[in-house]
Amino acid sequence: MNIVRTIADLKKDIRHFKLDHHSIGFVPTMGFLHEGHLTLARKARTENDTVIMSIFVNPLQFGPNEDFERYPRDEERDIKLAEEAGVDLLFLPSVEEMYPEEPAVTLTVHKRTSALCGLTREGHFDGVATVVMKLFHLTEADRAYFGKKDAQQLAVIHGLVDSLNVPIEIIGVETVREPDGLAKSSRNVYLLPEEREKAPAIYRALQLVKKSVEAGEADIALLKEKARRMLEEEGGAEIDYLEILSYPELEPADSASGTIIAAAAVKYKNARLIDNIILPVKGSASCSAQ
Repeated sequence: MNIVRTIADLKKDIRHFKLDHHSIGFVPTMGFLHEGHLTLARKARTENDTVIMSIFVNPLQFGPNEDFERYPRDEERDIKLAEEAGVDLLFLPSVEEMYPEEPAVTLTVHKRTSALCGLTREGHFDGVATVVMKLFHLTEADRAYFGKKDAQQLAVIHGLVDSLNVPIEIIGVETVREPDGLAKSSRNVYLLPEEREKAPAIYRALQLVKKSVEAGEADIALLKEKARRMLEEEGGAEIDYLEILSYPELEPADSASGTIIAAAAVKYKNARLIDNIILPVKGSASCSAQ
């Protein structure tokens, strides 16, 4: 595995890949790799000649009171795990390399951000879209791989690519979970032992929505109330949001139809965890979950 830290070195390697007519799969991450990231890399490995992973904690997507400085980092461990997952080129830029000066242009996302995490993280998805577009240009990838755990981010990335005609295929990969159902996340390390015991209730509450919809329940208010009640009784933490929306549009719905997302964010003492389930509703003209 080759490790590069500058844009100049990255572009030099990309030229060689292109001259050899390699297809390129790209996995953008913020590091502190876990099984979810490695699943993306392994999938990219099966579908492309060359796999590029980036590790960059992007300051543009963190608000003034968020955890940019506290975000977990372990470069030595990440390098080892990336190589074991079959990554060919690991891009490890500094903030100064990616943003040598204040950007003259940034992107603004107009849709799919007025719900879920977008409600409380003003500007977050603008920062995501800006850095992702920059990385797409730098890597010249044919395919990019994102986890469905960050379903709102995935919906925003699809909108970015569609709106700006970016010549790249976006691949959404199923959420990787612990044996008890908790979605793997870099922020799980912040959970206290008693919080770690209760955190799987997030997934159980979302599963309750799924089972209820599959049993024929279509009333969104009722579905949300059942899930919220379970999470309040078992989760042991503050519910930031628990929503059921259309997907990927992320618009409110009165009844379960088409493709919907049940999503939750829960605040523990030192961590805010998100999770979701995307499901097509039987008997409706559903679109594919992107």
